[in-house]
Amino acid sequence: MGTTIAIAIANQKGGVAKTTTVGAMAAALSDRGYKVLVVDMDPQGNLSDTAGAEMFKLPTSYDLLKKASEAHEVIQQVEKFDIIPANIMLAGAEQELLSETGREHRLRETLAPIKDRYDYILIDTPPSLGILTVNSLVCADEVIIPTTAGIFSANGIKQLADTIKNVQAYCNSRLKISGILLTKFNPRTTISQLLKEVTINISSRIEAIIFNTYIRHSVVVEEAQVKKADLFSWKETSTVAEDYNSFVDEYLSRKKEGENA
Repeated sequence: MGTTIAIAIANQKGGVAKTTTVGAMAAALSDRGYKVLVVDMDPQGNLSDTAGAEMFKLPTSYDLLKKASEAHEVIQQVEKFDIIPANIMLAGAEQELLSETGREHRLRETLAPIKDRYDYILIDTPPSLGILTVNSLVCADEVIIPTTAGIFSANGIKQLADTIKNVQAYCNSRLKISGILLTKFNPRTTISQLLKEVTINISSRIEAIIFNTYIRHSVVVEEAQVKKADLFSWKETSTVAEDYNSFVDEYLSRKKEGENA
């Protein structure tokens, strides 16, 4: 197995398909033969729920951050990947870690013993820039920023970029932005095209690419979540499943090009 790549999926704006992107990317990478661990760092626990993980009877990411459990005790196996689930208890970690030295490094430290078991570790972050997101960024090698073609989610990119710069400067110099992913995108509407231009301007300022692939809106996402199935198992031929497959292919292609450069 090669070097493990940890990716935080982040944007402080909610409703931009962070959780959907993590789940779809994890399933798609697994389908391509990679060993994947997903870490749910969102107290809402939506990813854990839709993946079919046990969120309340077994230890979660809260126990991991509090060092009440070790990483191997927190990992659960779901259909296509391993997951460290979350529930509402994780919200308490924001306050509980504030007085602890080295709190920004807690996730990276606790995952270190099991990191080499995986090709990819994908981290679902909460819609905020608090200690949970900072822990995710300190643990990650890369950040993928999903965003809808909306002015508020675009503004969230700028604020996230400032946080990333601080993490790079003080905690994790290897961290880089892999790119911005447009989600729930409708290329036929004028407003989507206008707001895409706004996102392009922002991406140039923070020196991040926008992935060529965009993710179209589809009710299939909600259907799959209700059925606790990944997009590809639920409706592999849907437009949104095709989009996420294309996105993962583009991500892997860019990764290979970067390694060969």
